Amino acid sequence: MDAFSMGGTIRATFSTAAALTDRHDVEIVSVYRRRAQGRIEAHPRVRLRVLSDETAPPWAATGPRRWAERSMARLPSVVMPVSERRYRNFSALTDVRLARYLRSLDGGVLVATRPGLNVAMARLVSPTVVRVAQEHVYLANHSSAMRRAIRRTYKRLDAVCALTERDADDYREMLGESTRVECLPNAVPPTEFRTTGGRKVVVAAGRLVPTKGFDRLVPAFAAVVARHPDWLLRIYGTGGERRLLEGLVHRHGLERSVQFMGYSDRLTEELAEGSLFVLSSRNEGFPMVLLEAMSVGLPVVSFDCRNGPADLITHGVDGLLVPQGDVPGLAMAMCSLIEDPSWRRTMGSAALATAATFDLAHLSHRWDRLFTELAEAAARPR
Repeated sequence: MDAFSMGGTIRATFSTAAALTDRHDVEIVSVYRRRAQGRIEAHPRVRLRVLSDETAPPWAATGPRRWAERSMARLPSVVMPVSERRYRNFSALTDVRLARYLRSLDGGVLVATRPGLNVAMARLVSPTVVRVAQEHVYLANHSSAMRRAIRRTYKRLDAVCALTERDADDYREMLGESTRVECLPNAVPPTEFRTTGGRKVVVAAGRLVPTKGFDRLVPAFAAVVARHPDWLLRIYGTGGERRLLEGLVHRHGLERSVQFMGYSDRLTEELAEGSLFVLSSRNEGFPMVLLEAMSVGLPVVSFDCRNGPADLITHGVDGLLVPQGDVPGLAMAMCSLIEDPSWRRTMGSAALATAATFDLAHLSHRWDRLFTELAEAAARPR
């Protein structure tokens, strides 16, 4: 949708694209662009195509074409299903440019990364193209209307890739034998950064939105500070809840204990400055930031969302899982690791080993094998 923003899906897309350049001609296509500078830089051999560049708004120029573009930008999308969570981010203008691009494709492999784009791909792309839907949000978290659209359209695709085995099973049950379903998790990029484990810092990261649950993390950390007043919580990310969260920090008297760090383009390095990572989300698909934290040797504490954390964390080995919504339990889990540095180091070493199983080179080879098999199958009469 937007390759110039931030988030786990975008980071995973850019790193996977870079890994595939050894064997493929790779292009990342962003439906729109609304900021001049991207948050992540593409690999030199990966082309970045923008279908609707809106950094210069259409009303900034004159002429019939610009007038038409301005009018279309104000009209709702008809290509995106209304049940797409980011429906309002699309318009008739993005419709025209997306449809023109999708209709132009002939051959090759196209991977789309969110349900609305997957539906558009199923409806508009020629069967000469190998069409792969990549799901970053678990099936049960989609609205009933979105699930109906998925049931109708995904059967036209060559493959659906889910991030966890549990979610892959849900898609298999929905789609039956019509479409191949694979579990292909995101890969963690290699990093040389490692935590020393000696800083009295808990780190968290994500968009400041309700689903990430920072409104639950702040009161949980208040209970931690009551026992360990010398520990800090650093929260990385931007979003619409910042003012609300700052008010929550003030109400708990945590102004000296909680720091909002904003966006960082060197997040892995920043994570390595902590000694413990905490995830307070209400739901997740496949929390890349959790894997990135483990890749620098951080033990992790997380709410046990229906999907995601339990697919990465072995409870008591490389992290701790807390029942969803148990705020006092989240505080106790953080305290147990804060109070036992030896256990924290042991868990951090195990976290490194877990992250290594999501090696970028290994998973890019799995993508390559999938593409080859799908292309061979597509060449046969269907």
